[in-house]
Amino acid sequence: MSAIEERIRSLVAELTLDEKVVLVSGASFWSTAPIERIGLRAMILSDGPSGVRGPVWDERRPSASLPSGSALAASWDPALAYRYGAVAAGEARRKDVDVVLGPTINLHRSPLGGRHFEAFSEDPLLSGVLAASYVRGLQDNGVAATPKHYVANDSETDRFTVDVRLSESALRELYLLPFELAVEAGPWALMAAYNSIGGVTMTENALLSDPLSTEWGFDGVVVSDWTAVRSLEAARADTDLAMPGPSPAWSESLTRAVIDGTVSSDAVDRKVHRLLRLAHRVGALAGSDPVFPIEIDVSAFAREAAVEGAVLLTNNDELPWDGSAISTIAVIGHHARSPRTQGGGSATVVPAYSTTPLESVRAGLPHAAVSYSQGAVVSEGVEAFPLDRLSNPYTGEAGIRVTFLDDEGAEIFSEDRFSSALVWFDGDVPLGRAKTIVVETTLMPEADGQAAIGFASSRSGRIYVDGVLELEAHVEVDGDDVGIGLLSPPSATTLITNRGGIERVIRGEFDVLPDDPLPGAASVTLGSAPLPQSADVLIAEAVANARAADVALVVVGTNEKVESEGFDRTSLSLPGHQDALVHAVARANPRTVVVVNAGSPVLMPWRDEVSAVLLGYFGGQEMGAAIADILLGVSEPGGRLPTTWPAAESDVPVLDVAPVDGTLAYDEGVNVGYRAWLASGRKPAFPFGWGLGYTEWSFRSVRVEGSIADDDLAVIVDVENIGRRDGKLVVQVYAERSEGDPDGPVRWLVGSGIAREAVGFSGPVRVPVRARSVSRWDAGLSSWVVRTGPLTLRIGSSVVDLPITVVLENESIS
Repeated sequence: MSAIEERIRSLVAELTLDEKVVLVSGASFWSTAPIERIGLRAMILSDGPSGVRGPVWDERRPSASLPSGSALAASWDPALAYRYGAVAAGEARRKDVDVVLGPTINLHRSPLGGRHFEAFSEDPLLSGVLAASYVRGLQDNGVAATPKHYVANDSETDRFTVDVRLSESALRELYLLPFELAVEAGPWALMAAYNSIGGVTMTENALLSDPLSTEWGFDGVVVSDWTAVRSLEAARADTDLAMPGPSPAWSESLTRAVIDGTVSSDAVDRKVHRLLRLAHRVGALAGSDPVFPIEIDVSAFAREAAVEGAVLLTNNDELPWDGSAISTIAVIGHHARSPRTQGGGSATVVPAYSTTPLESVRAGLPHAAVSYSQGAVVSEGVEAFPLDRLSNPYTGEAGIRVTFLDDEGAEIFSEDRFSSALVWFDGDVPLGRAKTIVVETTLMPEADGQAAIGFASSRSGRIYVDGVLELEAHVEVDGDDVGIGLLSPPSATTLITNRGGIERVIRGEFDVLPDDPLPGAASVTLGSAPLPQSADVLIAEAVANARAADVALVVVGTNEKVESEGFDRTSLSLPGHQDALVHAVARANPRTVVVVNAGSPVLMPWRDEVSAVLLGYFGGQEMGAAIADILLGVSEPGGRLPTTWPAAESDVPVLDVAPVDGTLAYDEGVNVGYRAWLASGRKPAFPFGWGLGYTEWSFRSVRVEGSIADDDLAVIVDVENIGRRDGKLVVQVYAERSEGDPDGPVRWLVGSGIAREAVGFSGPVRVPVRARSVSRWDAGLSSWVVRTGPLTLRIGSSVVDLPITVVLENESIS
């Protein structure tokens, strides 16, 4: 045993039972408890799959917003994932965060999954390889990673109670595999999910022990998802930290349970030991030496990552544009001016800025005439008022005043804010003592006419305009998911009539509930909602602009009610009249390019009518600049699809996300994603691994080194850049069983490699293939085995574009 482990053991022995229970029960929404007498400070945890928010969700303390998980996965680049983790570590330390709750590595089982954008891929190997690199990037820079959500937490409907039923082979080969690969990187923490498997909720599930600790050797802290610990059974299991704290399930009864023997003291000591080990690793324990992150230009990295994750789906010799040959361009779409740079829910951060496609195209084409038209109404519900239209009535500066009142209406706290979208988690705000939240501002309307104003919150609220009560409402949250009420609350609005240049005094009052399901947390957005507008009029304006321009750029995408934590999608169609808009613009201008601003698959019935389709995903704060770089040829789109995109919803072989009588059955077994598409024989719009660049590549030959039995197999692929510019190629290697496997997939990814080479390059790309990647789980033997017989490896640039084949003879190994 190392000296550090001996010291931790002695510290565990020094602690009283009460101190141990306080430590494992959490201290607040985002922190663990300090124990000063042993030199232990509090550790701060933070949401952070694509940006580290910190314990305060506040525009006064902005965070870098990186491309979403699906965009990172589209890069297929472990080196980029490592740097992504390093950037997150720097952001974490800037905000005094010790533990980042990410990456999210659940699978894209169904395109209807609401948090699809936050996770990586439909393929477990790609997800796991990128997760391992992300973990190393974070932890090499001194911050703990927390891969989540362990395990089979692949949809949002009834996420607190759903019982997932699946075969042992599917569990091992698909859903556990990304976590297994991530654990190989040595994460210092891991999150247990809300859902159950086999009738046992994950914080109490034996899977936290076997295979996590026993087989894989995980020695970190298992932290619950927030409120996922519901009983002392989780204390008997291998959950180590119940969050948020103090956890009522443990802090109120765990001491008594240990004294009376219903929970063993050894189980509690094990949890405490792991928490102290985590504290040592992140520098929270006296005598430990924290690692300080390397410095990285965050804005430059965010822009590079957005380019690397953007996927060029189609291109009829349209892109890249020659800026000198374009004198007029019509930019169209709500998302061109107000892009979705990130998905909704706990993955959301508040960036200091974000670039837009409209402003970035204007900057990239300074000599061109750029027109803009909205084209279609996309957003739903209330959005924050523009800051430049708000004046704090107390300071005169841009912004608002928020005041917290007690039961008697007396002020107990106030703060000046620079956004009317407000979220509070703990911190200095006295939510526990407040009765009413008051939001005050002066609004300068943009023009004469009607406007829809209101609020988004799960609380009862009242809106006064110039001292007159204009709206009083209590909007009901659909279902009992507290996350929806906090992170994606419903809206209430009313119409008022404005006169341009005449200020309106706005006051919102919101009730604090004494029995709030998330004490210490609240959210309120005071703002405006889009007015009903004629779809025909909006499309006609866009068509007129497109017809008069050399080229047309249409940016379409999802809205805040489509991709977010807490609910799944109900359709793969774009919201509003965006499809009709693209059809009409494409008829008006043959040089129409469409950018898709979505984190997960959408239907594109117009994809063959336009000159090019570029998938920008949720590209983070530099998304607009990255899109302009790609359109104008400054950069090549680097992405390849990590998920299959369908042509029609009815074609999708695995779609269900809704439990039946509390159970969600994964009846498809190991055939998820492209495996299911191949098994069904259906053809998607764009297959897994698909993506175009700005050059052309040729696959020349292949050779194999090493062997499966020695676990040192490598596929060496000779490729050549035969195009007209430097570029990127993602070499993909898939396995097939020549004699078939009735219970297994038709074809599955076993490795990939990247070539970034100049014009004329001809040379090898080395792709390691591990024995595990060509193995199946044998439930009878409870082990991994490589089946006997020949193994066919197929190599190419997508799951269906595979020009090279090599057949290996092998013997069964375990």
